[in-house]
Amino acid sequence: MAGYEVLATVLLTILFRRSVAQLSPSFYNSSCPTVETVVTNTLQQAMQSDVRIAASLLRVHFHDCFVNGCDASVLLDDTANFTGEKTAAPNNASLRGFDVIDQMKSQVDSVCNNTVSCADILAIAAKAAVVLSGGPSWTVQLGRRDSTTANFSLAQANIPPPTSTNAQLIAAYQNVGLSTQDMVVLSGAHTFGRARCTTFSNRLFNFTNGQPDPRINTAYLATLQQICPNGGNGSVVANFDPVTQDTFDNQYYANVLNGQGLLNSDAELLNGTTAALVSNFSTDQTSFFNNFAVSMVNMGNLQPLTGSQGEIRSNCRKTN
Repeated sequence: MAGYEVLATVLLTILFRRSVAQLSPSFYNSSCPTVETVVTNTLQQAMQSDVRIAASLLRVHFHDCFVNGCDASVLLDDTANFTGEKTAAPNNASLRGFDVIDQMKSQVDSVCNNTVSCADILAIAAKAAVVLSGGPSWTVQLGRRDSTTANFSLAQANIPPPTSTNAQLIAAYQNVGLSTQDMVVLSGAHTFGRARCTTFSNRLFNFTNGQPDPRINTAYLATLQQICPNGGNGSVVANFDPVTQDTFDNQYYANVLNGQGLLNSDAELLNGTTAALVSNFSTDQTSFFNNFAVSMVNMGNLQPLTGSQGEIRSNCRKTN
């Protein structure tokens, strides 16, 4: 019986690797050679009026990949007969930038109609978001297809909440096939962007025994309490990085070490073996950048739909 189980595992591994192997950086070389340029230019224009959009699109890609892989399922709108992922707790009234993704799809289709999937546009946009904000570049693997469904319950369960402990973060990443190092590296995306008060206000006033989270730097705590007063408007946002808020750099890790990690999940990185990685990345931006590029490819390779699977959506918000 054990032999059959081993054989089954080997076969599943082979099938998974073949699926990933079908992704290729040259996938659109003939059918849509300018796709990366079109997506990047569209994002660059959007950033002129909303610099925050770069971090927002990177986050959309992350939330998409954590639910049945990188298949653009998160982009599907709810209908009378269908509940997608947008209204799940980690996404509802939180994910943004869907209009810019629509613009990217429209611009790409004007050059090469019905050729590039929404999932690939998201992957390209994530890279462009990082590069345009001063971060590293990487070779995007392409050839994903779009899902014809979404999974509300998995979006609820798989995407780690901002209240996560270190152990919960590690488990959430392992659950989708990513390592502890991937977790620490991808957490570095909190080097830019914003977060709503509702995601961290529990740390500011009544974290434990009626007191704020003692891990928060005292001066930083006072600033956050002004931005997010007790019982205040949960739609107000604060910068993830109070030092270089719109630049993709390694400042996030220095912030975490200095008690300026915004979310509980940020502060938790100082627990256990992950603390050493935080310390290393705080002083070695090159190492962080190199590892971030690797981890983004790892995440982008999660369970892609390829070949005849899925579809190429005409409208990213609905199935064909």
